Amino acid sequence: MKSKFTILLIVSVVAIITMSSLSGSINEKKEQKVALSQTPEIDGEKQYKNDEWERYYPRQYSSWLKTKESGEILDLLEAYPQLPILWAGYGFAKDYNAPRGHYYAIQSNTNSLRTGAPVDDKTGPMPTACWTCKSPDVGRLIERDGENEFFTGKWARYGSEIKNSIGCANCHNNVTAELRVNVPHLNRGLQAAGLKTFEESTHQEKRSLVCATCHSEYYFKKTKYTDANGKEQVAKVVTYPWADGLHAEGMEKYYDRVGHTDFVNKISKTPVLKTQHPGYEMHMTGIHGQKGVACADCHMPYTQEGSVKYSDHQLQNPLNTMDRSCMPCHRESEDKLRGIVHQKYVRKTQLHIVAMDNLAKAHLETAKAMEVGATDAELKSVRQEIRTGQWKWDYAVASHGAFFHAPEEVLRNLSLANEHAMQARIQLVGLLAKYGVMNYAAPDFSDKALSQKLAGLDFDKMVDAKLEFKRTLEKEWIRIADANGTYNSKAFPGTDIESAFSKEVNGEQVKR
Repeated sequence: MKSKFTILLIVSVVAIITMSSLSGSINEKKEQKVALSQTPEIDGEKQYKNDEWERYYPRQYSSWLKTKESGEILDLLEAYPQLPILWAGYGFAKDYNAPRGHYYAIQSNTNSLRTGAPVDDKTGPMPTACWTCKSPDVGRLIERDGENEFFTGKWARYGSEIKNSIGCANCHNNVTAELRVNVPHLNRGLQAAGLKTFEESTHQEKRSLVCATCHSEYYFKKTKYTDANGKEQVAKVVTYPWADGLHAEGMEKYYDRVGHTDFVNKISKTPVLKTQHPGYEMHMTGIHGQKGVACADCHMPYTQEGSVKYSDHQLQNPLNTMDRSCMPCHRESEDKLRGIVHQKYVRKTQLHIVAMDNLAKAHLETAKAMEVGATDAELKSVRQEIRTGQWKWDYAVASHGAFFHAPEEVLRNLSLANEHAMQARIQLVGLLAKYGVMNYAAPDFSDKALSQKLAGLDFDKMVDAKLEFKRTLEKEWIRIADANGTYNSKAFPGTDIESAFSKEVNGEQVKR
């Protein structure tokens, strides 16, 4: 009898504890739901500081901070030494790395040799437009100064005002937290393409369009205007070339129609189109885009914590989160899916290298033809083949993940790129023979140093100038931003540890 009483007592205690725990869990979930239903308003200019969102959206902010984990610096000029030849005369020949996490967007842009070594707000090689996809501060400044005024002048002009890296206010309304874009050029691009505006789009479509704001092909359209002082100015306004379609041929047609060239190759004198990163356009071409899968579905998978479901803002390779990114839809094993992705990458890389080799040799062979007397008229067709081939090659690979987003489109463009390069080289064989040059072999460009030398670049000189900029003007930018309250440098340590050409030692940047 005593034994039965003991058992009954134990069961009763366990039941009471279980019910208490369940009651507490229910109450906690109710409290979470009440908190989530009360969307806070982040006042005024505070919305552009990422750390201001933490108190209201701790889970999302905490996961966004983890974009710092995608910090590896991979020097693509070293990996692919053909690149300085293809981009000779353009900033990308100086410095080009694989993309890092959003946490580093401002610092990667500031550290890059492409942005040069300005000494004040009127010097340096790049326009203000080069900040556009790096910070929510851009929306603040466009609203404050006007779009044309923002896109006027040099990159260094806004150095002390654009310090917050890609973050919350880029994609979210500060009152409702709903998805938004805080720059006007996206809607203009969508309208030019005959598509719905952002506001007219569904929520699912918006989960890709907020990414499209930056992960798209664009150029800096020269736009004349008169400033507040009555002075004639020319703004370089970010513009999407979508009027003739969201594919390589349509955009090339648009650029040819408006007479746009990004740069003239220093080696071959070819007028070149430099692709930016047409991730959105490529995604919409692929099977996931066609099926209505949004960028956020794979790169920001939903995460469950208690009763709270939210998007993971770490924004990383979906293969790192396959249980949430891939497996809700796919029924194959994770290992099988990884193998499929790897196979796509290998196929892309093989064609990628072949096309780059032939394009680089076409540039160098054109230079030889010029040296021995070939005229611009004789080289016109050659340069057109190089221009089209390089555009299609760049379009295929510039968005990095396109080999997975749209593998057939990537392989199609790489194959066409190689065909155009070979057509240029075939013409060059005959042209060189005409001037008595037989069996010409392009000079060696098998490593970054050789390639940059052929492109006319002094790497050490560029690095020295950049490090001096970092010791002086950049430090002043950070001081001013902290003092003005538009940035909190203490909230984001570790953004300036190293670059492809330097590392930090005792608080100073030195050559690697």
